[in-house]
Amino acid sequence: MNDIRPLADSFGDAFAVSPALAGQRLDQILAQLLPEHSRTRLSAWIREGHVQVDGASCRPSDRLLEGQAIAVHAPAPAPVVPLRPEAIALTVVYEDDALLVIDKPPGLVAHPGAGNPAGTLQNALLHHDPALVNVPRAGLVHRLDKDTSGLMVVAKTLVSHTHLVAELQARRIHREYDAVVVGRLIAGGTVDAPLGRHARDRLRIAVREDGRPSVTHYRVRERYAHHSRLELRLETGRTHQIRVHMAHLGHPVLGDPLYAGRLRLPAGIDEALAATLRDFRRQALHATRLGLAHPEDGRPMLWESPPPPDMQALIASLQRGA
Repeated sequence: MNDIRPLADSFGDAFAVSPALAGQRLDQILAQLLPEHSRTRLSAWIREGHVQVDGASCRPSDRLLEGQAIAVHAPAPAPVVPLRPEAIALTVVYEDDALLVIDKPPGLVAHPGAGNPAGTLQNALLHHDPALVNVPRAGLVHRLDKDTSGLMVVAKTLVSHTHLVAELQARRIHREYDAVVVGRLIAGGTVDAPLGRHARDRLRIAVREDGRPSVTHYRVRERYAHHSRLELRLETGRTHQIRVHMAHLGHPVLGDPLYAGRLRLPAGIDEALAATLRDFRRQALHATRLGLAHPEDGRPMLWESPPPPDMQALIASLQRGA
């Protein structure tokens, strides 16, 4: 931040363009001066007239000269209903001043929504660290479905949040999943199939020609008599991506209430395995590995998490029946 020379401005942030910043686009300059905000947000402020250069409105692409004065009058955020901190237990895998990594249990909803106004991961995060009220979505950078367990990263500052969201969009955050699917796969592969909202059922996602690009890589980790255990890596991160892509292959995630259909017990299995399959009432999907570059110093970081007890018991039962 040595290139910033603040000016007096009681209504917002104001800066003078230093020699090191001269000649660059306005949106590029603001991204360096205000790293806690995304380029998309800063460009919107410029277009909406919340940023002035020498007292005049300008465009994001305008290149500035040394000594020009930039005044930023950021609009107040739209009022929202505040979330209430709740003392919900969290499994913290790692924490420092910039980020937090948690191991989410199955059954915990990430974001409040219809039918889930409270009791969510966001409520738990606000209890764990009240300062997260100042970060979008209490710092959540990505999401896991309610009944998917595993590793999630949380940004503890605006700067970290902006950086990690950009890394996620640039596909530089490494995410691997452990899943049990229906049927025996012979080999691994890649599913490259665009995804979008289902035409008739708004709760479901479907493969659609006009959908958003979506890529999932998978390899076979174990084969059982009638099921397979897969290791999956996300190249993109769409809603329900693994669940829809596996169902598209004809090998839905075991226990998936939305995409696997009614449970069909394989012929000839013993009663113990049949009972295990009947009792497993969620998708057998766990976010097992998370890798990223630290938002402050860029050092590579990697975390791993074994499947939770219910999924471990399922796998053990399938191994015995293999």
